[in-house]
Amino acid sequence: MTISSGTTFASILEWENLVNAFRKAAKGKRGRPPAARFEVGVADRLIDLQRELRDGTYAPGAYRHFFIHEPKRRLISAAPFRDRVVHHALCNRIEPVFDARFIPDSYANRRRKGTHAALDRLQQFARRWRYVLRMDVVKHFPSLDHAILTDEIARVVQDERTLWLVRIILDSGKDTFADEVEPVVFPGDDLFAALRPRGLPIGNLTSQFWSNVYLNPFDWFVKRELRCPAYLRYVDDFALFGDDKSQLWEWKSAVIERLQRLRLTIHESQAQVAPVKDGIPWLGFVVYPDHRRLKRRNVVKFTRRLRRNLDLYDKDAISFAELDASVKGWVNHVRYADTWGLRQHVFSRHPLPDPPKPKPRRKTRSQRLYT
Repeated sequence: MTISSGTTFASILEWENLVNAFRKAAKGKRGRPPAARFEVGVADRLIDLQRELRDGTYAPGAYRHFFIHEPKRRLISAAPFRDRVVHHALCNRIEPVFDARFIPDSYANRRRKGTHAALDRLQQFARRWRYVLRMDVVKHFPSLDHAILTDEIARVVQDERTLWLVRIILDSGKDTFADEVEPVVFPGDDLFAALRPRGLPIGNLTSQFWSNVYLNPFDWFVKRELRCPAYLRYVDDFALFGDDKSQLWEWKSAVIERLQRLRLTIHESQAQVAPVKDGIPWLGFVVYPDHRRLKRRNVVKFTRRLRRNLDLYDKDAISFAELDASVKGWVNHVRYADTWGLRQHVFSRHPLPDPPKPKPRRKTRSQRLYT
């Protein structure tokens, strides 16, 4: 299935789609200034966006850049709120068509294909096969080549105005990682290869979606050409399973060669064939055929955050609801491993305060009169 009709771009501009895009972009962010400012006069702002897109005068704004350091140092680029509305409007219309082309075992940024689903699937494979080859891409988002990605999108999206919008969004992030990633020389490169635009801003909805688009041909290569019986990918982490160690080593060489065509490299020294019984590091956990453990760094990171939040709560710098939400978020994540004893240990060393008693509600005038 391809997107060839000129009606596709018109559907992006439909009022219902723009309103839906605003709601998705604002979800969980309505109290923040960018979303709140946009919501004041939201109808007029959506009309302006609709007109700019229709007239071809739409231009993305400047990104706000900052670093996060957990679990590793990464540059995050936040697009202006109005641009995030456009990203949602575009993805609402074209993402379902691409999603139908993805392999079932491609995870992340897909409905019912989150972290815990990927953990469950990896463990299913670990119970059936003896060995695993786990790999990950070096500087994944900063390395994605714009020309390769545009060609892959254009194989499906043949509507020129929709492709115009895709290119506008892609071009807006081309300088994000200019100082972050060293150029890599691939076979056949000429002197101008280092000038090829690349990199998708981490934080964009479109970047997460386009990451799957970019690696979809690779996924099918592993399934159809290598005929790997058990393979899954979560963003740029992927694992191949089998019972023949030599076969997996051969597949490693084939994977390296195929990824070079996509101008990507892997951490070769870390890509080793290992027995599944030794445990598979995966998304912050270590997965065994019959149980799961939480990585130590996850525990250390949460314990530090818990101590800090408890201190802030004691100083009335955060509310009990904020403290409680942080704890529940971590518990809901780590309960997918064998962590009951670990959780008991953590919270015995750092006891949580009792929730504050609710303040008595003030009676209304009628209640005071008749009670």
